[in-house]
Amino acid sequence: MQSNPTAEPLLLTARDTARALAVCEKTLWALGRDGKLPCVRIGRAVRYDLADVRRFIDAAKGGRP
Repeated sequence: MQSNPTAEPLLLTARDTARALAVCEKTLWALGRDGKLPCVRIGRAVRYDLADVRRFIDAAKGGRP
């Protein structure tokens, strides 16, 4: 399997996700706890699916394009 260095990542760290949403990590954890933004757990690592982040943003905009 070849990797593509220009490909968009599928999963983001909590720090990267919080930065992308312009919120602090504490707010990000609260969004997850409240079921508004699901996370992916791989062992002890917590990651956020880019597709879920985009759906969260769309929902926050009221589903507007």
